[in-house]
Amino acid sequence: MAKIEGLKIQNYRSLREIAMGKIGTDPSLRNARPLTPLTVVIGKNGVGKSSIFDAFGFLADCMETDLETACNARSRGGYDKLVSSGTEQPIVITIYYRESKNDRPITYEVSIGKEEKTGLPIVLSERLRQRAKSSGGSGKPRSFLHLDKGKGTIYIGEDALEGDENSKRNVEFDAHKLAIVSLAEQFKENPRVAQFKKFIQSWYLSYFTPDSARKIPQAGIQKHLNLHGDNIGNVVQFMERNHPVIFKKILDEISRKIPGIGTIKPYRDSVTNNLYLLFEDKGFAQPFTQQQMSDGTLKMFSYLLLLNDPEPAPFICIEEPENGLYHKLLETLAKEFREHATGKKGSSQIFITTHQPYFVDALDPEEVWILEKGSNGFSSIRRASDDDVVKNMVAEGLPLGGLWYSDYLDRR
Repeated sequence: MAKIEGLKIQNYRSLREIAMGKIGTDPSLRNARPLTPLTVVIGKNGVGKSSIFDAFGFLADCMETDLETACNARSRGGYDKLVSSGTEQPIVITIYYRESKNDRPITYEVSIGKEEKTGLPIVLSERLRQRAKSSGGSGKPRSFLHLDKGKGTIYIGEDALEGDENSKRNVEFDAHKLAIVSLAEQFKENPRVAQFKKFIQSWYLSYFTPDSARKIPQAGIQKHLNLHGDNIGNVVQFMERNHPVIFKKILDEISRKIPGIGTIKPYRDSVTNNLYLLFEDKGFAQPFTQQQMSDGTLKMFSYLLLLNDPEPAPFICIEEPENGLYHKLLETLAKEFREHATGKKGSSQIFITTHQPYFVDALDPEEVWILEKGSNGFSSIRRASDDDVVKNMVAEGLPLGGLWYSDYLDRR
């Protein structure tokens, strides 16, 4: 399954320039360690954790629509509210990823600015790069897509790169949209472009809210949990019918982790065709529906459904999963995320933001990145494992979350 090894975000809200992991096309990050299967960003309120989460969402939204719509989606407020204050430089997002463990990594870089005449957001440049298949993992990555304001070249085929004149095609697209969205439709000619678009579109960015999960949907099978979680009953119905063994495993885990919960099953009202979840509590004679269940129970249940999806998303991004959960469940949840991310073939890469030390207690310094805001209002980021003192203290048995709570992770 595809994996992000590194990312760089420039001029996006408070993120004037942050880089995480390895990016083979960037000399300063070429020899950095790749991102881990489970990557967690920690930091105080207001340092920019939500901006990292939203940068992923912004790129995903750009894959579905034009730039202006993406800039205004999810209450972003338009391009002028997204670009870092006081800069005339464009927003730049760089993703360095592999389709699979044995594939050569690909770098995608997109630069988004504002058109002078109209004031609309525009793609200033868009580029995909990869090393030659014959390079043996060395050599300079070369472009197979390079556009400036919608005009440029693409190199057709699975392995063609810059310099292969027989595969070169001049192209022109509307610069108010990402070109790879249109190019991906020509799958046979541009398989790498199509794979990258599919990878981004299959991300799961959690905008889950317990109130959404309490909504009573119409009956009807749905295979995957949606971003808000308001189809949780439909997914339960699908899992119960099509994957009863997996569903029983989820119920057993819920019963072990949340005292009192017995069974959970879907119930369809034959008159209204509404679909309810019935939670049987061991202390009550009558079951509850999702409308009466606690935020924490619904959230834990949704995460277990997500992690046990038979066809998981390659990349899962969750903002502050701790909200509404009993603090003693947080370490368990962190371990569930890691087990999924590092587990059997087909597991997802998981990216999380949090400010809860109990959650961080279950993490390794290599998995944790510390986001801080400087006196200039812009954020910086560093890996916890880059601090030898922190590494040694964790190796001696001190929990990482406890060290963070005690200010040992603050920049000294």
